[in-house]
Amino acid sequence: MEDSIYSLRHRDVLALCVLGLLCLGIVMVQSASMQVTNNIHWQWFPRATKHLMFAACAFAAFLLIGNLPYRHLAQENKRIFLHPILLCFLIACLSCILVLIPHIGITVNGARRWLPLGPIQVQPSELAKWGTVLFLAWWLSARPINLNRFRGFAVTLIPIAFICLLIVIQDFGTAALIGLCSVCMLLIGRVKLWHLAIVIPPALLAAFWFVHHEPYRWRRMTAFLDPWASSQKEGYHMIQSLLSFSTGGITGRGIGNGIQKLGYLPEDTTDFIFAVICEELGLFGALLTVALYMGIVFVAWQVVRKDRDDFGRILAFGVATMTGLQAAINIAVATVSVPTKGLSLPLVSAGGSGLVITCAALGLVYSVMKHDPALAPAPTVADEPDLLFVDPPVRTVGRDVDD
Repeated sequence: MEDSIYSLRHRDVLALCVLGLLCLGIVMVQSASMQVTNNIHWQWFPRATKHLMFAACAFAAFLLIGNLPYRHLAQENKRIFLHPILLCFLIACLSCILVLIPHIGITVNGARRWLPLGPIQVQPSELAKWGTVLFLAWWLSARPINLNRFRGFAVTLIPIAFICLLIVIQDFGTAALIGLCSVCMLLIGRVKLWHLAIVIPPALLAAFWFVHHEPYRWRRMTAFLDPWASSQKEGYHMIQSLLSFSTGGITGRGIGNGIQKLGYLPEDTTDFIFAVICEELGLFGALLTVALYMGIVFVAWQVVRKDRDDFGRILAFGVATMTGLQAAINIAVATVSVPTKGLSLPLVSAGGSGLVITCAALGLVYSVMKHDPALAPAPTVADEPDLLFVDPPVRTVGRDVDD
């Protein structure tokens, strides 16, 4: 009974954290979408209205996925190529290939990252992120090949390296995020450390060459060391973000009273929305945002600590790691602690497909807690076999059994 109440409380914490971040995003996207007009009446701006609808769909996806048994994803299949998780991963790879084809992928601000899907646009990098998490959770728990040998470990890395190569052409930050999360999942999946020690250095050298090969990437990576050296170019975003922090102070200017969003801070509803939060809500808003993400990570860690099946543990760990790392990198970019990466703040930044898919992934963590095998009800008397029809034990009469 205590375990059931304990798990219920953690599910409530997860749902409240997800709902809190979604509500915070609705308010801040509406505020960041404001413009200087003569209309003094309250109105919903088109960007905020669209985000509100996607946020409602995202929370509905969270509740729907959270109430489905997660173990159905890891069910055994004699034909491994027809496994649902592997099919999801292949769909993610295919979408990453299609977006690179001219006249199919949609280009926005010089970046081709979206695929048209009816009235909406889907970002294949989001499918790649969560497809990788699902694939590794299943692969490391099912272990269809021997991962204790380097050959099996190398086979595991081939699909991860392939999807990272597809993503790095579109978005280096997302590819780095997938690689970092994959390493964390491999560690919890009990792979040998010396296998990782062999693979990681070449991967870092390849990433360094990829960044250094293009001058604009290298300038962007080094601009955070001295943003004022290129205040009108690569350092402009960072300087405006720092101004948002400095003017916000402890209590903030108040919701809707920010100045930097009025044409000074680029990408104020997506990549740099944390700067808008800090300007309007101050240090309190910043700490609240961090606390909500820490709540998601804490709940997922409790799932990992409990004696659950390997698939559920690794899946919860992977989802929380991907969400926590993306939030940490976005906040670090907004505070000019790391170079700009182009990653949004999960559940808060304006978005469509990414918002819904992220909530669906967090719904899997909710499902892991709800459908814990350890919390299954104990069999009742009616479920037990009828002892009246069991033959009594044979007793030997007249001599000792031990003779």
